[in-house]
Amino acid sequence: MPISAYIHDTMNSKGSGVIRKMFEEGVRLKAQYGEDKVFDFSLGNPDLDPPEAVLQAIARVAARREKNFHGYMPNAGYPFARKAMADKTAAEQGCPVSADCVVMSVGAAGALNSLLKAILNAGDNVIVPAPFFAEYRHYVHNYGGTLIEVPTKEDFSLDVEAIGRALTAKTAAVLINSPNNPTGRVYPAADIARLAAVLKEHAASCGRTPYLICDEPYRAITYDGVQVAATFPLYESAVVVTSFAKNLSLPGERIGYICVNPACPDKDELVAACIFTTRILGYVNAPALFQRVVAESWDAEADYFLYKKRRDELVSILDEAGIAHAAPEGAFYMWCKVPDAFGGDDMAFADYLKQYLILAAPGSGFGGKGWFRLAYCVSEQSILHSRPAFKQAMEDLKRH
Repeated sequence: MPISAYIHDTMNSKGSGVIRKMFEEGVRLKAQYGEDKVFDFSLGNPDLDPPEAVLQAIARVAARREKNFHGYMPNAGYPFARKAMADKTAAEQGCPVSADCVVMSVGAAGALNSLLKAILNAGDNVIVPAPFFAEYRHYVHNYGGTLIEVPTKEDFSLDVEAIGRALTAKTAAVLINSPNNPTGRVYPAADIARLAAVLKEHAASCGRTPYLICDEPYRAITYDGVQVAATFPLYESAVVVTSFAKNLSLPGERIGYICVNPACPDKDELVAACIFTTRILGYVNAPALFQRVVAESWDAEADYFLYKKRRDELVSILDEAGIAHAAPEGAFYMWCKVPDAFGGDDMAFADYLKQYLILAAPGSGFGGKGWFRLAYCVSEQSILHSRPAFKQAMEDLKRH
């Protein structure tokens, strides 16, 4: 066999890359039926343009003609970019953060892979509340680790006691994503504080302190006054990984960073390790152009009102069609329950919706069997025009 058996089996499995497969199916269906007739809720690809301040920064940076402007820089990133990200993190975490806590990365995915490569030994595990971003499984497996999926509570909040029971001496980290993809749940500060206490108690009993990895690309996108909790004041061994894909609508530019809590006992060694893994994984450094762009425009004002408006419009449509769903507090995903007639088979229900030109992501890929995800970072017109399709799909289901 010319390729890795694991890669061969994984990429050809029914659940592998199901989000991207749905997105590609959407391209085909749009070419066949017309773009306005296909309702593609499969991929979290922000359709809002970047804020004007970001576009102006791109223009300014692109116009510069300095010698070696596009050359290599230190693997950790430009010092001024690291300083800007430290200032950003300090504002979010409510505590001082210095530039030497930051490593610039190739998006949040690159940040996670660099971090996991730095901390995992073969046989280690990473605990994640389920449901979760589907690629976490692959990221952890990349470095010989095992992802331990711990179901959340019925309202998709953290089950801290269950996480505590799952901790072992092989646990390298607990990985949380708030606002959560796919549920839109924001974990409150009280839950984070309880989780921190459980992690500290575990560390004291077994001698190994798990990192608390906070994957936060959706941090700025919250609704109805909900705020994402700061973790640095609550847990010394906390690490933020994030990007500008969602909050500034720059997913294709692959720019993000790692920030280690300045209070982390092994901060210097962990940062050095992430710098090293950034190099040996082949990223070498984060994109030079966009390090400069985000250093100038990370605090650009972005209006997420349209996401809230679309959320509310989709809620109205789903309620009218009779599809149960969670109430998202952030991000831009609707987590929906598969109708009873399908017996929890989310793959089959996603295929059923395709008959009505509705593209959804099955929940099994997210560790949420019996659910499906709708990404509402699509045009308002597409959401509003999907109403008859959702209604018809559910009416036909009742008749059969």
